[in-house]
Amino acid sequence: MIAIVYPQFYGVGGIARYLDSFLSNLPADHPTIYLITGTEHRVERRYLNVELIHLSFNSTRFNLFSWSFKVRKILNQLYKQRKIKYVNLHIPPLIPGLFMPRHIPLILTAHTTYIGMSGKYYETQYSESQWNSLEINFKLWLETRLFKQAVKIITLTEQGKQELLTYGINKAVEIIPNGVDTSSFNQDHTVIKDYDVIFCGRIERRKGSRAMVEVCKMLIHEKKDIRILIVGYGDDDVWVKTQLELYSSNINLTGKVSFSEMQFYYQRSKLYVSTSYYEGLPGTCLEAMATGLPVVAWDFLFYRGLVEQGETGYLVKPNNIREMSEKIINLLVDSQKFNYLQGKTREHIERNFNWEKLSRAILQTFNR
Repeated sequence: MIAIVYPQFYGVGGIARYLDSFLSNLPADHPTIYLITGTEHRVERRYLNVELIHLSFNSTRFNLFSWSFKVRKILNQLYKQRKIKYVNLHIPPLIPGLFMPRHIPLILTAHTTYIGMSGKYYETQYSESQWNSLEINFKLWLETRLFKQAVKIITLTEQGKQELLTYGINKAVEIIPNGVDTSSFNQDHTVIKDYDVIFCGRIERRKGSRAMVEVCKMLIHEKKDIRILIVGYGDDDVWVKTQLELYSSNINLTGKVSFSEMQFYYQRSKLYVSTSYYEGLPGTCLEAMATGLPVVAWDFLFYRGLVEQGETGYLVKPNNIREMSEKIINLLVDSQKFNYLQGKTREHIERNFNWEKLSRAILQTFNR
């Protein structure tokens, strides 16, 4: 008896994927769940014992305010009718949090924080923040307000928990990782692996777009016939395309692709590489590993436990372009090591990041 609130359920972002996978893997006997979401990019979806409530929405700040006000009215109605006991709000965005009724217990799922996204969590500033100081301070204030209101907080990683502690949180924080629907992402040995490396995710500076370009250039310099696939879009698109336009024989930039297309791109690739400086628990990495791809990424806390050094991939000191390039090329030429890591990745995901298990864990947290 819970209402989940998230405006962009039909998007291609990480939280949309998280919620779709959670709802798709619920046990048959679960209590009724209400999902209140927006109509943007709406497609037909059905889940067992889940009622979808759609409110008109588009991705503008003003519209998010009006959408959130309507959500508040629906939550009050559901609570008055005794159809729900809790609200589960997924953040970001934060604006819907301003409209959460204070008399309805709030369970907050914090996928990321603004102290993390702004780069302020790290001692080293790896990328410029897209927000000015005034904007960041307002977002931090709003987050703190929500954290205090919540009766329970769920985060995805140990890093997420450590970030929450910087807000002065003095309540229990539950770590339940993101997962992957292993029935949807599988290895297919009949598909030709015509790409050596796949990068995927938003193309923006916080996600390491500038470092990605440097890694690509070094890889091409060291291995002239390397094939690189870059899947995604974002604010740094134009700069990245300009920097890489001379390497079209080595690099394919797909732009935005649908969630349903991703498995085929993973299956065509040998290694998943990420230069991102900040994530919750990256869904694309989980999906790639479920498809049997070893990982090479920067050594941040949010990757530890997912990427096991020398077992499912390698973590490299952030911004060490040469070491990352060497790890990638060594794996591409060392078939014995590559095959060993490839065999471990799927096994690791099934054991620790399977949505069938995680959905039950989340339900238990709701009901405790």
